[in-house]
This record gives sequence, structure tokens and C-alpha cells, in this order.
Amino acid sequence: MLASYRAVLSRPGALPFSLAGLIGRLPISMISLGLVLLVEDATGSYGSAGVVSAAYVLGNAALAILSGRLIDRFGQGRVLPVMVTVSAASLGGTIWAVQEGFGAPVPHLLAVLSGATMPQIGSCVRARWVHLLGSDPKLHTAFSYEAVMDEMVFITGPIIVTVLATSVHPAAGLVTAATCGLLGGLALAAQRRTEPPTRPSHRGGEPRAPMPWALLTVLVGCSAMLGGVFGGAEVATVAFAEEQGKPVWAGPLLGIYATGSLLAGVAYGAISWRSGSLVRFRVAAALLAVSLVVLPFIGSLTVLAPVLLLAGFAISPTLISMTALVAEQVPAARLTEGLAVVHAGMAVGIAPAAALVGTVVDRHGASASYFVVWAAGVVGALLTWVVPSASGSRPAPVPTTEVTT
Repeated sequence: MLASYRAVLSRPGALPFSLAGLIGRLPISMISLGLVLLVEDATGSYGSAGVVSAAYVLGNAALAILSGRLIDRFGQGRVLPVMVTVSAASLGGTIWAVQEGFGAPVPHLLAVLSGATMPQIGSCVRARWVHLLGSDPKLHTAFSYEAVMDEMVFITGPIIVTVLATSVHPAAGLVTAATCGLLGGLALAAQRRTEPPTRPSHRGGEPRAPMPWALLTVLVGCSAMLGGVFGGAEVATVAFAEEQGKPVWAGPLLGIYATGSLLAGVAYGAISWRSGSLVRFRVAAALLAVSLVVLPFIGSLTVLAPVLLLAGFAISPTLISMTALVAEQVPAARLTEGLAVVHAGMAVGIAPAAALVGTVVDRHGASASYFVVWAAGVVGALLTWVVPSASGSRPAPVPTTEVTT
């Protein structure tokens, strides 16, 4: 199993850019949770905390497509340093505003700016893999490896931010996240050898390659619902752990959730699938929805942990197969943009789900808030059935198997 992963990581420059991407992606699992912990500590309200967190995520979604387009046009080496620097600085401003007691809209606007300038590091890394491997069947393994790295991020990130926020200082986790995002982004930008070539919007009067918007529009909806599952589960689990009198366990519980996904991602990448990406997407999304149905009825941390682990097994296959559909049909010249479109959908789902779950927690308790998570999973599974089949926008970069989160 590991030989296939070793083969792709041995390609010149592959391991350094993947490691830089791993560090640069840590903020995606730390900042929204860190903002919840920081604001709740300052205000005592999960509703207020969810709104600030949602502002950050919505800001990220609002400019995700534009940032992807800029990176395709001008290159990662030029765009990433500017974006990660502004994002880190504005996150520092958000922390200051919350701790100084500034009311709306000061912390919200700063959170929006930080999210808007946080680049899609995962999309940048995957674009490098496409540039490095082209149509090599090993691209499936590379994408699956990146999905596993995503889960590593979601295992370690919540634990780091929770432990630092509860044991050191409420802002310590966010400061760490900002530092990782800045250093990882700069390290990735510095690696010009594996950077994909720039893609000017017009060359010699030729129009840009068309996007498969019929596919992307539906995938954005699916992605939004998956974001609702992730964002809602994050806030609900933090609140549930606090209700049980053990807030420090919120991070480890979310880490257990991601561990299930990591294990599934490792296995998924080593299998030579005969079914197509769309079939696997539908099956995985359905399994995810089913696994969430018991969450509102759990009354202890010891029961919640294994249920989250089981639910996690459906996450990587769902995300990998969804990304595979993008990789199969989006033109190579606009791949970063296409991946950013889908990522934006996830961010759009995370924000309102986090805010809604926070409101439900304040009014009805943590257990009831898991109904929001389950509902998002069900809607997402249903939407997979209106995803159009391959339209032939461009040949699939890999056979019938595909990849990443």
C-alpha cells in the first residue's frame, strides 16, 4: 500500500511542496474553531462566537474564486506572499478587537478581511501535482495522499488550537494558526521549480477555456452541505464537551472525527476502483448522512467519540471523489480556479451552519444542535443525485479512479 505513495513523493520537488502545503493548510482547521473559543471566552455566547467565525469563513468564500483566478494568471510565487501576509495581519487585528471588547462590526470586518485574503493552499498544492504528473495514473495516488494530509490537518489543528486556547491563552491557538499560514504560504511560494506555469486569460485573442458550470454549480451546493456538516459539527462538539464539563476534550474529539477520515483516505488511495467518481461520490455522501443520524441522541463523551470516528470514515471518500469530478472536467488552465469554486461552496456552508448551531446551542443545548449537522448531511447526499455526468470538457487526468479534498 505504501509503495504507491512512496513512488509519487519521490518525484523531484514533490515532498518539499507537499510539506509546505501541509503547514500552510493548518489554519483551515484552526481559525474558525479558534475564533469560537476566543469570542465565547470574551462574551460567554456561542451565538456571538459563531457569527464572528462565520464572518471569517464567508470572507474566505467571497474571494476564493478570485484568488484562484489570480494565482492561475500571475502565479503562486507572486500572489501567495501578499495574501498570506495580509491574512495573518488582519487575523491579528481580529484578536485585538475581540480582546479589547470592540462590538460589531469591527471584529467581524477584520475577520472577513483575514478570510478573504487566506489563499486556497490545498488547491495550489493539487495544481502542482497536476503540473508534475500530468495524465500519469499516479495522480490518483497523489490526490489521495493530499486528502490524507488534509485529514492530518483536521486531526492536529483542532487539538492544537483547543489545548492552547484552554491551557495557555484564548488567543494562543489563533496566533499559532496565523504563523503556520504565513510560513507555509511563503515556503510554498518560494518553490518555483514545481510551480505551475501562469495562465493568461487571453493568448493571441483566444478566449479562456470554458468552465463546466453545470457540474460546478451542483458541486458547489454539495460542497456547501458538506461544509455545513463540518462547521456545524465543530461548534456542536465544542459546546457538547463544555456541557459535559470537559471543554479540553473538544479538540481531541474533533481529532478522532478526522482520524476516521484519515484512515479511510489512506485505504481509498490504495484501491484501484472500477466504479466511476460520480458513483463513489453518491455512495460516500449517503453513508455520511446515515452515520450522522444518531448524534443528537448521544448523552456522553465516551459514546460520542466512537460515533464520530465511524462518521469520519465517510468524509475522505466523499471529498476525494468530489474533487476527482473537478479534476476530470475542469480545463487544466483553470484548475486552481475550479477547485477554488468548490472550496468556496464549502466555506459558504460552514458559515451559516456554525452560526445556526451556535444559536441552537444557546437556546436548546448542544445535543439538539446536532440536528443541524444531520440535516446538512441529508441534503448534501440528495444533491449528489443531480450532479451531471462527464460532459467531456477535458479528458480525465486519471483512469476511472480519482482524488482529493
